[in-house]
Amino acid sequence: MNRALTEDLQRPLAIAVLIYLLVMYAIGWFAQRQIQNNEDYLVAGRRLPLSLAWLTILATWFGAGTLLTAADEVHESGLQATALDPLGAGFCLLIAGVFVAGPMWRMQLLTVPDLFRRKFGARAELLASLILVPSYFGWIAVQFVALAGILELFFGLPADYGLFVVAVIGTGYTLMGGMWSVTLTDAVQMLLVLGGLILLTGTMLAELGAGNLTTGLQRLFNETLPGRKILIPTESLQQFMQWTGLFITGALGNIPAQDLMQRVFASRSEATAKRACLIAGSMYLLFGALPPLLALSAHLLLPGGIDDAVLPALAARLLSPALSVIFLLAVLSAILSTIDSAILSPAGVLAQNVCPRFFSMSSLRLNRLAVVFVASLSLGLAWLGEDAWSLLEEAYLMTLAGLFIPVILGLYSNPRSSKPAIAAMLTGITLWAVHLLLGWEEFLVVLPGFQQLHLPIAVGTTLASLAAYFCGEPPGTIQWQTVAAPLDADAK
Repeated sequence: MNRALTEDLQRPLAIAVLIYLLVMYAIGWFAQRQIQNNEDYLVAGRRLPLSLAWLTILATWFGAGTLLTAADEVHESGLQATALDPLGAGFCLLIAGVFVAGPMWRMQLLTVPDLFRRKFGARAELLASLILVPSYFGWIAVQFVALAGILELFFGLPADYGLFVVAVIGTGYTLMGGMWSVTLTDAVQMLLVLGGLILLTGTMLAELGAGNLTTGLQRLFNETLPGRKILIPTESLQQFMQWTGLFITGALGNIPAQDLMQRVFASRSEATAKRACLIAGSMYLLFGALPPLLALSAHLLLPGGIDDAVLPALAARLLSPALSVIFLLAVLSAILSTIDSAILSPAGVLAQNVCPRFFSMSSLRLNRLAVVFVASLSLGLAWLGEDAWSLLEEAYLMTLAGLFIPVILGLYSNPRSSKPAIAAMLTGITLWAVHLLLGWEEFLVVLPGFQQLHLPIAVGTTLASLAAYFCGEPPGTIQWQTVAAPLDADAK
């Protein structure tokens, strides 16, 4: 984006951003009045209607990764780069709606580790918490960096100061109203995001089709190189397995995630929880297809190359200054809606499942202190630079490797002890850590028998976790069930 256009946009954008933030904080202040107890703060009193439930799920998913990173990767590699996002993430929500949301809601939990305490005992609860919480820090840091980069691009705010501003803004209204604040602001932010995406996509198609959207879509399809339109690569086993590993990571890795399950717990009924996931998943696949579509068009509309992220560059090329302000507010909304959810989720786990073991204070105060702690630690990682937070960005695999198997088997069975869950978690997370630290890109790639398989780390660690679970509790001894166990808070 050229500097002249940036200067033209600075004043109206600054005014629009200020008004936007005032509205967000007004919503946070209103939400604060709804908070009477810990359940209100963490799961909005379990009163979310369908309209708010699916919007807040969708808003949590639509962040810097969807709008910026995924589009940049498609611009670089073609449609096969959509394996993790939006395809994997969208199918994750659909899978959750069909298999997980119902039994999870019936258990009336506050956090995912609550399931481990109820099903496997206190030691499993603590281990699950220690796996779940760190998986968010890198993700939050990435959102901080992305939004600080936008502030630097349009306002010239140095990155270090921008990171602090972003952290304060994102933490502020989350701190006030908890899940109520996050949900209400998510609804507003998501409407802005969808409106901005539709605006930019429609303008792009009209530009390609000389005013006709259908013609523009046809031209985009016809003039895009064939290799860039390949969704699933099948030229070699290695490419296919890499694509499969990314898809499985996206589709299954976030099933045990606190940010998703927190919205399931907050729904006012089991039916609402299921439908919210299904609607959000469908909408995510629909609207998540727009950034890749825009990325493909960049080769036609910006043949000279792109220095900045794809979507902001397209906005500068296609939109008037006034419309650019609307689109940039949509980008800000997408990132902020992810930041508040990403901060609240691990904070809730710390306050509910970890800190009460060591501190004695009110649950609400503990939750708010945990929000500040999570935001501060994530800000520190962002300040340290890419070498610090890019490593932890890989933590999205932690929940798949360590938690997916015990969550699913715990939901649909009555475990006899904590051994299977602890064995599965330790096995999965240890193998994940070994591969991350040694830089192995395929599962046990140093072993001759595995070199020809090109087995993705996501698949290998999950299978190893499953084997470890069954070593602790053989399949023939498991008591299977079709519904969640009755409420009984007694830890084993």
